[in-house]
Amino acid sequence: MILGGVLLTAALAVQAREVRLADGISVSVNVHAADGDTLLLWLPSGFSDDSAQAALAGKMRAQGIEVWRADVLEARFLPALESSLDQVPDSDIVALIDAAHASGKRVTLLASARAGLLALRGARAWQAAHPAVPSLDGVILLHPNLYLGPPEPGREAEFHPVVTQTRLPVYVLQPEKSPWRFRFDALKPVLERGGARVSSRFLPGVRDRYYFRADATPEEEAEAAQLPVRMRTAVDSMRKALAAKPAASMPATKSAMPRSVVRGLQPYQGDPLPPPLQLLDLDGRKLDVAQLRGQVVLVNFWASWCPPCVREMPSMQRLKEKLAGRPFTILAVNMAEADGEVRAFLAKMKVDFAVPMDRDGTVLKRWKVFVFPTSFVLDTRGNIRLGVFGEVEWDSPEVMEKILGLLPPA
Repeated sequence: MILGGVLLTAALAVQAREVRLADGISVSVNVHAADGDTLLLWLPSGFSDDSAQAALAGKMRAQGIEVWRADVLEARFLPALESSLDQVPDSDIVALIDAAHASGKRVTLLASARAGLLALRGARAWQAAHPAVPSLDGVILLHPNLYLGPPEPGREAEFHPVVTQTRLPVYVLQPEKSPWRFRFDALKPVLERGGARVSSRFLPGVRDRYYFRADATPEEEAEAAQLPVRMRTAVDSMRKALAAKPAASMPATKSAMPRSVVRGLQPYQGDPLPPPLQLLDLDGRKLDVAQLRGQVVLVNFWASWCPPCVREMPSMQRLKEKLAGRPFTILAVNMAEADGEVRAFLAKMKVDFAVPMDRDGTVLKRWKVFVFPTSFVLDTRGNIRLGVFGEVEWDSPEVMEKILGLLPPA
């Protein structure tokens, strides 16, 4: 009987409402009602995380946080993909913030990954349209990706212009097992340059999207259970920042278009001279790419928690075996994982190529690695000739043809 009462209370706490957007389209909003003055407007991620969002939103009631979940992608008949977020007008988020403000509660935006740009764009547009209205409390970002798009391998990634146009407090929750972990040091000063007050919390032992992964580890499940408390802490932290220094108004500006990049193994367009790569492997042997002149070298940056890295690794082993006896070497640079984890993973994968250990991400930053996996192919003179971000079937005919073209005749 008590369980039935709890379920009934939870069901009654979720209310459906419609918000009219600027062009007349209506978006459905799931309102997880709660007492208190805090309202969290949770924007869609472009991933299939609706049930996880709903469960977490219900648990945030205990923290005095009301959650509004509005799927503007569905309202505009856009597929649930991260790339769809770029097609959502800033005015949609302005309309949602207006509706949330009309509730009388203080509003904070919440977004993950690339949806962070949607949140920052919408917040900037709302501030520009409401210069005399008390500000939003801030924006909470889960493992944000705030770049225009993936750069060509070896080139520096560019932040979206909205990052330097953000005047609100920003609170970042950054998982350890994430490519963005190595870029947070660069993100923070860019946000602060525009006037944002930035706070963050590092989440050890978990991956991006940890709160709705089907293969979540015990550490990720435990951290997901803490997410409502993390939200309360983030809101309180940003309110203190606002009390110390109110947010400045923001003039309207045009949004930048995301950069399109050709995928697949392509001719390298950056400086062909590779940065230093001197690392120890798991057995303490020194590996130096500069000492491999005369060989074609595949330099691959990977982590065991990166699914595309895992998927492409067997094809790297097959490539190595097919080129046995030829001047070809693989350096699979691991990204800051513990030795025991890497040994266990390599034993399971049954690969035997060299694995330099980049224990603090220094080499990753030198090589301007943006996403995992990222790979470079050096010719026998030590110059970078090919590059790719994302997974590759390394022993496919088209890829092997490009690599064989760098090798001396058999």
